[in-house]
Amino acid sequence: MGWSQTNVVDIEWDDGNWLKCAKHGVSKGEIEHVLSGEPMVLPDRSPVTSETRYNAVGRNATGRYLFIVFAMRSQDAGMVLRPISATYMHKQEIDHYEQYQSNGK
Repeated sequence: MGWSQTNVVDIEWDDGNWLKCAKHGVSKGEIEHVLSGEPMVLPDRSPVTSETRYNAVGRNATGRYLFIVFAMRSQDAGMVLRPISATYMHKQEIDHYEQYQSNGK
């Protein structure tokens, strides 16, 4: 199953994933803003589970870059997006991302 925002019906939060994201100082609103926009999404290159995970890079409402790891789960109403981890990106990561984007990748 690949990434497609069109069939996402909800974002799943619970104590397990929310606390892991919050420990990096990122809010639910920031994560939801990035994931509801047009983030760059790629398959996770180092999955630790059998569940397919994705990496997303995008900007929050104030323009700050976030890196988000998430999974998608099928439910009756459609796909549910489950954030796994989120963090603010450092300058070196942002520079690498912007170079990647400018090369048309």
